[in-house]
Amino acid sequence: MKHLSFCALAAVLAIALLTSCPKTTPLPNRQASSQPGSNIPAQPKAKNVILMIGDGMGLTQISAGLYRNNNQLHLERFPVVGIHKPYSSDNLITDSAAGATAFSIGQKTYNGAIGVTPDTVAQYTILEEAEDRGLATGLVTTSTIVHATPASFIAHVAQRSMYEEIAADFLHTEIDFFLGGGKKYFDRRKSDERDLLAELRNKGYVVSSYFTEDLNDLSLNYQKNFAYLTADSDPLTAMQGRDYLKPASRMACDFLKRHNQDKGFFLMIEGAQIDWGGHANNSEYIISEMIDFDAAIGAVLDFAEADGHTLVIVTADHETGGFAINPGSTTDSII
Repeated sequence: MKHLSFCALAAVLAIALLTSCPKTTPLPNRQASSQPGSNIPAQPKAKNVILMIGDGMGLTQISAGLYRNNNQLHLERFPVVGIHKPYSSDNLITDSAAGATAFSIGQKTYNGAIGVTPDTVAQYTILEEAEDRGLATGLVTTSTIVHATPASFIAHVAQRSMYEEIAADFLHTEIDFFLGGGKKYFDRRKSDERDLLAELRNKGYVVSSYFTEDLNDLSLNYQKNFAYLTADSDPLTAMQGRDYLKPASRMACDFLKRHNQDKGFFLMIEGAQIDWGGHANNSEYIISEMIDFDAAIGAVLDFAEADGHTLVIVTADHETGGFAINPGSTTDSII
């Protein structure tokens, strides 16, 4: 997917919400006070890490969501804010695959790459590293679960369009919880006759989908790994009534915490369709997806505050569309 952003700036917000913070902290010395973030009290290590990616979410997308939502976003709850300028190894403007792979393996790669280096060598992802360290792991997205961003944390293929190969890579991990669209890439495949959903069940997963059970009616078995497919292909837009990201994000947090007896987890949550609204040059699409993603951020922050041992990072892989705001009204929330 070619991204049309002209500046590719993305906001980064991070918060460590830990109950063991000291009630008082000494005044920083002069040298320390000149360093970024030096006035923030030191925090103990987090047990859980939640990475939330607003795909295509630049500064203007955030601003538009803020103005439309009565000048209130959960993003404003973060005490630490920064900006990063993403690019890929072969292009000034990164795509989602290279952007997410940079997050997942810590190395820049070419546009289209999923979990591989510029010379197509597979590298361990942060999700796979978390698994090896005994942490529970999860993915939640409003795209297909095999789309570029979630795929970059669990798969290793040369091109992001290799959806069926990406789906097969889910059988090569022990991911504990995943939720998103793309059911057809698992059970009605063109490249082979495998039924990956049946294989997941044989591996011990509880597998469900929107075809058989509403997400809000699920009764989870916290002892077994869990997969839920929200659509046969791409999920609906927020404007069409899709409303699962907020409850699914909180469900994933609660599930992963209980699944491994609170030993820690890594979870990636993606608001995927902010990007799609940018590609469509559709302001209503962008803003509705931005507000939907922010609602999920609020649910995750509520979990983190109650848990006390969770690091939440919100970022974007790139901006999409060169989005700009025309004159409007802040009092009437008109964009």
